[in-house]
Amino acid sequence: MSTETYLNHPNFGLLFRICLVGEGQELFATLYAHRLFFLVKNDPSGLAFEPTGRIEAKQIIEQRLRVIRRTGQQGEYDQLQKTYKQAF
Repeated sequence: MSTETYLNHPNFGLLFRICLVGEGQELFATLYAHRLFFLVKNDPSGLAFEPTGRIEAKQIIEQRLRVIRRTGQQGEYDQLQKTYKQAF
């Protein structure tokens, strides 16, 4: 079973999900360059793409790594750690 999630951004093309951020929020990056990051909010009015800087994206991922490490989700931690190393 694949846990990869992709979205098509109207201007930047295919984005892949890096991690869940919070209720209805996920962090995505451009598929090929891994240079542009978007906080995608999913609410009743639809999807909203909010561009975010590289430093902020790095902080979001680091925070998520701390949360999943505390909850003992080793598989998710390992996968996110691998993505983190590739992106930064």
